[in-house]
Amino acid sequence: SLASTAITCFTRGLDLRKETEEVLCPANCPLWQFYVFGDGVYASLSSICGAAIHRGVITNAGGAVRVQTLPGQESYPAVNANGIQSQVLTRWASSFSVTRAKNIALEAVGRSVSTARPATGKRPKKPLDKKAGNKDCKADIAFLIDGSYNIGQRRFNLQKNFVGKVAVMLGIGTEGPHVGVVQASEHPKIEFYLKNFTAAKEVLFAIKELGFRGGNSNTGKALKHTAQKFFSLENGARKGIPKIIVVFLDGWPSDDIEEAGIVAREFGVNVFIVSVAKPTTEELGMVQDIGFVDKAVCRNNGFFSYQMPTWFGTTKYVKPLVQKLCSHEQMLCSKTCYNSVNIGFLIDGSSSVGDSNFRLVLEFISNVAKAFEISDIGSKIAAVQFTYDQRTEFSFTDYTTKEKVLSAIRNIRYMSGGTATGDAISFTTRNVFGPMKDGPNKNFLVVLTDGQSYDDVRGPAAAAQKAGITVFSVGVAWAPLDDLKDMASEPRESHTFFTREFTGLEQMVPDIIRGICKDFLDSKQ
Repeated sequence: SLASTAITCFTRGLDLRKETEEVLCPANCPLWQFYVFGDGVYASLSSICGAAIHRGVITNAGGAVRVQTLPGQESYPAVNANGIQSQVLTRWASSFSVTRAKNIALEAVGRSVSTARPATGKRPKKPLDKKAGNKDCKADIAFLIDGSYNIGQRRFNLQKNFVGKVAVMLGIGTEGPHVGVVQASEHPKIEFYLKNFTAAKEVLFAIKELGFRGGNSNTGKALKHTAQKFFSLENGARKGIPKIIVVFLDGWPSDDIEEAGIVAREFGVNVFIVSVAKPTTEELGMVQDIGFVDKAVCRNNGFFSYQMPTWFGTTKYVKPLVQKLCSHEQMLCSKTCYNSVNIGFLIDGSSSVGDSNFRLVLEFISNVAKAFEISDIGSKIAAVQFTYDQRTEFSFTDYTTKEKVLSAIRNIRYMSGGTATGDAISFTTRNVFGPMKDGPNKNFLVVLTDGQSYDDVRGPAAAAQKAGITVFSVGVAWAPLDDLKDMASEPRESHTFFTREFTGLEQMVPDIIRGICKDFLDSKQ
């Protein structure tokens, strides 16, 4: 019979290496800390023991489970079963199912969870390349520690110990996570940046050396400061790596934290709140805003908030927190409208526009494009000019820096000719957006025209929208309002723009950017 491998409460499907494997779940796992996605078929991101309890294969007394690897799928449902609430996941690359294990020589019985090692005869994996760190954990993390009178000197030291343990377990290294520390008190102080240390030993030493500042716990002020100043490229933030702030809070903040949460989301930062010793019933009267956690975290879905009853005996809380911080795909706030959209511009090159007005159109496009973070892993821009005919000036994959995109826009030559807007929309949907349809970014089309189209625009615009493209129509001079409304996405009022003169385009730039961001956020909720 197969020997079973002892695993921990937090081992995930994706941590196993074989197609089918028999594992042994420990007893007394904390149910509220399980992450389970789906029902029956679980995304491999899920905790195995959590899925087994959810499925009713074992109870919280632990036991043997047979795990079968399955292909990925779309839409894992959320179902509450056996004390575990599973969560929704739109898609994942692999899955697993759990069943009762048959007669097994239980080799790992009686070991405590913390020491459970796979009980196979194999030697443990060779040690990590120390310098590189844990390559599977991609994160740039700011620990925002509480340095207020609320926590006091003694618990401040316990907090430092906890942060040190988290830092070590993360596997800091040149290719692993990078961390820095900010202390919140009356005024925030950045103690060290991401770029200062790339080895756990150095970070531990720096944490030990931190002095307690004291003062009010102006967490909101510190969170805002950290979101705005900490993650610059010159301070060591890395392109394409999730930015995370872990806020430690003893008690409650003495200032407003909601606005700081909004700023952090706008900057693409994922905010976690670790609250310790939450306010007692007697203390609640002193708290400005009882819902402070929900307002500051990245998403109010339970993933980004974490509670510890006290600063004593916190070792068991280290690993679950580290697992959250390393769950790359859960960092919902890394994507902002500035770094996760494809914007295609469809430019009317008909003879009624004229040369100097055509320059104003290009300027308008440049000003919209300028607002976005254009890169190979960020937002992308494309442009098509049309008369009766269409010409792709550049596609989404041609230029991956802002400078190159802006210079390509400047170099667009005016065609001059008739106006077939409907055809042009169909052409753009097929040839420019077609290749991007399975990409991660949200698609937007901005149509600029100064007159009546010779062909039908309603059909092609509806087809574009059906293909997942949000359409903004921008009309100038003789462009008929009915055409503009027929092209625009719902709600049409907020997706239709009009100005009598080409010089009026400039004022519309912030409205278009805001419109794109609003649609982006609505699509994420």
